[in-house]
Amino acid sequence: MADPRFFTVAGPFTLEELADIASAEISGTADPKTVFTDVAPLDTAGTHDVTFLNNRSYVGQFEKTAAGACIVDPRFASKAPEGLALLLTNKPHRAYARVAQAFYPQAEAVARIHPSAVVDASAVIGEGCEISPGVVVGPAVEIGRNCRLEANVVIEAGVVIGDNSVIGANASLSHSILGENCKIHPGVRIGTRGFGFAMEPEGYEDVPQLGRVILEDDVEIGANSTIDRGAGPDTVIGTGTKIDNLVQIGHNVKLGRQCVLVAQAGMAGSSELEDFVVIAAGAGVNGHTKVGKGAQVAGKSAVMRDVPAGDTVGGIPAIPLKDYFRLVTMWQRQLKEKRPKREGQ
Repeated sequence: MADPRFFTVAGPFTLEELADIASAEISGTADPKTVFTDVAPLDTAGTHDVTFLNNRSYVGQFEKTAAGACIVDPRFASKAPEGLALLLTNKPHRAYARVAQAFYPQAEAVARIHPSAVVDASAVIGEGCEISPGVVVGPAVEIGRNCRLEANVVIEAGVVIGDNSVIGANASLSHSILGENCKIHPGVRIGTRGFGFAMEPEGYEDVPQLGRVILEDDVEIGANSTIDRGAGPDTVIGTGTKIDNLVQIGHNVKLGRQCVLVAQAGMAGSSELEDFVVIAAGAGVNGHTKVGKGAQVAGKSAVMRDVPAGDTVGGIPAIPLKDYFRLVTMWQRQLKEKRPKREGQ
């Protein structure tokens, strides 16, 4: 069970209700009216818990689990211990995510404005919003319905936030327009000045950054990530995109729908990701470079030129992953041949 000091469990739910939530099928003679009160891992779950199996490496734990129900791919159903109710689906991890969300839903906004918050008289605050201690809301800001602004958030002039969005503690937003259902984690900076200046022998001249940041619906931005506003064109983050902690997005960047950027990744100015691109941890994309739809970039890689749709690349500079592994094997062989042999070898 999750620590009740930090998490509030909902439910209980019947097996029938959970099957509906998970879009799964109840196996065999399991009683659809059986009640479950929580989710738990395979090795610690009890008779009133729901667990899941998504990796064949844990089949051993699956065979011994004391859980009351398990979300599992039909391929592993025959290995279930006696009495274990099964929810069968070919996407068990996705199904578990939905079940866990049902037991632990996101906290809803509590309609109130804390006395210590500073809200400009010209700001428009939607119904049901929660404005926490220390929040500052600037002039002409528009905040949709049922939004939650956590402690010490700063929303600067003119920013628009769509319905049901959450802005985490100490985040700051300027020059930005957010869609609905956005999740901005603590410490995020959105709309800060883009890193643009003219480099001349007599000195550097700042170029005004006159664009905005546009976050479409259902975007999530991880803690302490930064998104620069555009220099003229906008910086755009597409619908459903998920950005991890400590990610840097430069000015004029365009991210498509359902992209994933993992911790410490970086997008240089005017680079572009098409839909469904994955950038792994610590990887960087050079400015004015495009990564095609569905491509994947391995961790710590440096993308220096365009990547075709569907490719998987890695290395510095990034090349097709199969070529990268071939080079690594060759380098390892050469290093081994150059090492002096020890006495007796």
